[in-house]
Amino acid sequence: MGKAGAARKLASAAAYGGGGLSLLGGALYGVLRVEAGVARKTIGRLDHDPPDASGWYGRGRPGPAIKVALLGDSSAAGYGVDRVEQTTGALLASGVSERAGRRVYLREVAVVGAMSSDLSSQIDKVLPTEPDVAVVLVGANDVTHTVLPSASVRHLSEGVQRLQDAGVAVLVGTCPDLGTVKPIAPPLKQVARAWSRRLAAAQTIAVVEQGGRTVSLGSILGPEFAAAPAVLFGPDQFHPSVDGYRSLVQVLLPSTLAALGLIPDDEAEPEAYRGEGVLPIAAAAVQAVNQPGTELGGTEVGGSRRGVRGLWVEMRHRRRHPGAEGEAPDEHDEDSLEPVDG
Repeated sequence: MGKAGAARKLASAAAYGGGGLSLLGGALYGVLRVEAGVARKTIGRLDHDPPDASGWYGRGRPGPAIKVALLGDSSAAGYGVDRVEQTTGALLASGVSERAGRRVYLREVAVVGAMSSDLSSQIDKVLPTEPDVAVVLVGANDVTHTVLPSASVRHLSEGVQRLQDAGVAVLVGTCPDLGTVKPIAPPLKQVARAWSRRLAAAQTIAVVEQGGRTVSLGSILGPEFAAAPAVLFGPDQFHPSVDGYRSLVQVLLPSTLAALGLIPDDEAEPEAYRGEGVLPIAAAAVQAVNQPGTELGGTEVGGSRRGVRGLWVEMRHRRRHPGAEGEAPDEHDEDSLEPVDG
């Protein structure tokens, strides 16, 4: 079976409650669970949580405010940084505010160690704020905890559906490539790479099927980080450094703006010379995994959302812009006595 077929089969198995052990034999699965535990001990955990980035951004800019929800794991929370303005949330909210020229309210509920199964409780916390867009980063802990990929994808798909049903645009940063993480030893390292890439492709299919969009994050723990680990990895060699989180947000920001409908006129249509275009979903998902920073979202061909090979998707490589300087959030909107926290 080709890579596209495998990703499609995994996503289908998740949708219909399938198992998903076909990626691994039962005996090897047991060995990997033990090795994953060793890797987690090596990585360790800080004795304090990341700063909470929730609050108002863009003081002095006009409204109406853009409301952003940030969900997921340690990469969304900004694990390992010391100041709130260095976190993923603060960098993303500052960037959206600067590019849109508007105030932004961020509700950040990401939890260190979170897996796809934890998204439901996080969604419960953000829905009362009525966000315009939800940005989700999840999957790496599912791999290091050897959660069956079909279960991971099912939880993610259900979460995206809940957000979409509530009228929230959804952007999912898919599972990064874990094959270059130093604390993960062979044979887990090799399997982690294959596992995380297949999970990312299946996440892509499930999210776009539910009406969301995805952006591939392979470079966040892949080739770019391998080339400069001292700069882009933090002290534990697993989580990003301050510069690493800035690199992450440079990938997320253009697609977040696209999800909000805030793209420049000259980026409205795909550009073939940039490798952009329309493909069947499974083939596009595999290409996205192999080309970090690729954004995928549903589209129509000849008035139809589906062809003989499944859903049509638009593949984009959004232009990255210099990241905004992260700012510390205000707890209250300057025009309100109460935080819009829900």
